[in-house]
Amino acid sequence: MTRTFCRVLGFVLLLAGAAGFAEPHLLGLHLTPVHNVIHVLSGLALLYVGFAASLEAARGTSIVFGSLYFLLGLLGFVAPGVVSTLLGHAPGLDAKSLLPDNLLHLVLGGAFLFAGLAQPTHRTLSVTRPNL
Repeated sequence: MTRTFCRVLGFVLLLAGAAGFAEPHLLGLHLTPVHNVIHVLSGLALLYVGFAASLEAARGTSIVFGSLYFLLGLLGFVAPGVVSTLLGHAPGLDAKSLLPDNLLHLVLGGAFLFAGLAQPTHRTLSVTRPNL
């Protein structure tokens, strides 16, 4: 499940990054060139993890991405100026202006965390036979 999630979200972020260059206000979001580059690079990393890396790498990547996206969403409500600066927005955007971005980051963060934490780790079970 986690690797499939990385594959799907990898394609979505790659497409969102590419589309953001053509339409900076796609779906009411505030997409800057910096924001778009982050989406493209994130999408490429997720595609690599989803197709070529191990399940443990996919779990770890999902947990890291989930934590970062969730914290970015929270930070957008608490300190929107910091998020504006990080993502290359014009000064003066407040939490209300960034609401669609913040909500999307929270949802993505939660989904990544779920995908990473819901996937069980591989454990080898050893069965011993009693001496008869």
